[in-house]
Amino acid sequence: MAHCPSFTLSLHSPCIMEFLRQRIEASVLSISRGPGSADFLQPPGDPGLFGPDSAAWQVHSDFTAMLTGGVAALLLQMLHPLPLAGVWDHSNFQADMLARLRATAQFIAGTTFGSHADAERLIERVKRIHLVVKGVAPDGRAYSASDPDLLTWVHVAEVHCFLQAYLRYRRPDFPAVRQDQYFDEIARVAEALGAREVPRSQMAVDGYIQAMRPELRCDERTRETLQLVLNAPAPNALAQPWTRLMMRAGVDLLPPWAQEMLGVTPRPPWRRELLRRSVLVAAQPLRWAVRNGSIHLARRRMGLPPYG
Repeated sequence: MAHCPSFTLSLHSPCIMEFLRQRIEASVLSISRGPGSADFLQPPGDPGLFGPDSAAWQVHSDFTAMLTGGVAALLLQMLHPLPLAGVWDHSNFQADMLARLRATAQFIAGTTFGSHADAERLIERVKRIHLVVKGVAPDGRAYSASDPDLLTWVHVAEVHCFLQAYLRYRRPDFPAVRQDQYFDEIARVAEALGAREVPRSQMAVDGYIQAMRPELRCDERTRETLQLVLNAPAPNALAQPWTRLMMRAGVDLLPPWAQEMLGVTPRPPWRRELLRRSVLVAAQPLRWAVRNGSIHLARRRMGLPPYG
């Protein structure tokens, strides 16, 4: 930050604004970066798995939509007893939910915006982790994180929620053809992890989720997961109100039947609209502040103009 004489400081001074921008950006990046993250600047010209014209780059570009979508995805995934058992038995999710969200964010960012080599490295790392995630669920069924059918469920729940969040909080007019393109593109990652019969269009995704509903359950663990989400700690005290808002927005993204299973009282239309507008307002300083997010660095790698 440039040197600013004390007598020039005011709320709107360039130095104060840059300080605030850096603080906000650091908080955002702390959720999506960490050891093992992709190097989004290298190698120059590498388009990665999808490239800058892809629907995947577009849908995964907005941090607010990805966070709220990630919260909804986690809750939807956990309505299936077997993925829930895997997370419960093989992670410290209960003690550090942000670590779980951070790991997911790093994987999504790396496979979307990273180079081919980084995307493949991250996929192989997750596959190795999945090999040891196995056990017996409380209902007596054996589970394995490498099970192709469970991988498909986890993937579909995730990308469905990401797209719903993007439509609500970034691009309500995102064309249907691009939505189908997104599902078709992103299925590549699921299949690389071992998923099978991955739906590749909005219609196929909707049909798949409907077909899976009889397998979903809400038990004490699921309800505890919901409480962990609603009371998630923020990266710092400054971000606590924002974090609480985003978590509630994620819950509100769930389909009404999923909210009912979780015991969540659906908001009336006027409250949903108030929540949506609140999130849109809260998203503005993030979009202003973040200049070194995954998409920004990836566009630099590709020699493209700045994002935004």
